[in-house]
Amino acid sequence: MTRDTTGLIGSFRRAGQGQVFAFFDRLPAESQARLLSEAAEIDLGEVDRLVRTLVAEGASRTVDLEGLSPAPYERLPSHGGDPAAWSRAKAAGETALRSGRVAAFTVAGGQGTRLGYDGPKGTFPVTPVLRRSLFQVFAWKILAAGRRFGRPLHWFIMTSHQNHAQTEAFFEEHGHFGLDRARVHFFRQGRMPAVDFSGKILLETEGSLALSPDGHGGSLRALERSGALDLMASEGIDTLSYFQVDNPLVRCVDAAFIGWHLTRGSEMSSKTVPKAYPEEKLGHFCVRGGELVVIEYSDLPLALQRERDPSTGALRYEAGSIAIHVIDREFIQRMARGADGLPFHRADKKISTVDADGREVRPGKANGVKFELFVFDALPSARRPVVVETSRADDFSPVKNAEGVDSPATCRADQLRQFARWIRSVGASVPTDSTGLPEAPLEVSPLFGYDEGSFAESWSRLGAKPAVADGLCLEAPPL
Repeated sequence: MTRDTTGLIGSFRRAGQGQVFAFFDRLPAESQARLLSEAAEIDLGEVDRLVRTLVAEGASRTVDLEGLSPAPYERLPSHGGDPAAWSRAKAAGETALRSGRVAAFTVAGGQGTRLGYDGPKGTFPVTPVLRRSLFQVFAWKILAAGRRFGRPLHWFIMTSHQNHAQTEAFFEEHGHFGLDRARVHFFRQGRMPAVDFSGKILLETEGSLALSPDGHGGSLRALERSGALDLMASEGIDTLSYFQVDNPLVRCVDAAFIGWHLTRGSEMSSKTVPKAYPEEKLGHFCVRGGELVVIEYSDLPLALQRERDPSTGALRYEAGSIAIHVIDREFIQRMARGADGLPFHRADKKISTVDADGREVRPGKANGVKFELFVFDALPSARRPVVVETSRADDFSPVKNAEGVDSPATCRADQLRQFARWIRSVGASVPTDSTGLPEAPLEVSPLFGYDEGSFAESWSRLGAKPAVADGLCLEAPPL
């Protein structure tokens, strides 16, 4: 063994984690190299701290709800918000986009497993007629926004170790969907080892660690470690539009939202939708100790989730978190380093592993702990954070489940309703049912319109207006 190999193995033994190399001497050279590479990713000091604070007997597992209250948010004009303030925000956001200060950022580490789909979730065909992928929808929204504001945008995409190569190959195969490949940046999410309930790092096989992605909050560390923040600084980008890969309705670069963030001097801003019903599985924007926080639906007692305002009848804790943010580059830098970093959360899981003899173990109940970071945990550290209301119909219809709520079927229906609404807004007739679902198939390419305003501009440039009653697919706008 080399001196570096001996030193790495020795560091694990000194940390009480020597079991990681229990089978090392009987592994083939290729498997030894893999195990050493995985072990080199591990920060043993961090693991020790997490075991002491989150796993050891007596470690606190409760969420502090003392002094909790609902968070205020900027309401849409249709819900009582100030139209003039929204206009000022939109103008400020458009100025930032024209100045090249904004980049898009997609968290795309997941696979399509829960959808019954084999491949990175971003490659899942999601549009209602032409079956375009999530990645293509986002790419064309970003491309169209760059054309509209006269400044092509950079797009940062965080993959995982599991899907990185497939994701890059998918973009290559599709010519980066017309984007300048030099402005599309891929980097991998970090990983954390799973531990058993005594704090020992688990092996998945004799020659590999039980590693899992470090959560969407790991995106902040990954942006810093990958050099993405340095690239942003060199390009004059100070504002990042963050969204997750499962939501094709998201406005990837929403000028008004960006403007609220900038005019308020916020370091991190978030979009919210009113919860559809008390038990909806969305986190809650709250205030605790004067700080903005998100309390997960699983951590807020059901009695509080069901509380209603006696004067309006609305849910008190109505502001749901939908994982859409605008974040300052310098704030990300601060949160990615040192004592200001995000806190880890504990998740007890069933983890495939091996026993002391190297035999495979597939547990029937939780046998260990995974550690995850949540991006919304940055909010309490942000200066002047702002929460801004959006409409589900404009911004939120995720694809999470194979069937039922938040499924491909519900998402396709929501896209169809959005296209029908846009077409009606310009005076065209669209036969729909009582829910706004069109009777004929519709699809609007993001290159024709990526939001209601850009759609109206493209429609106005059409000569003879197309008939809609028998179905319609609108591609690129006329020049």
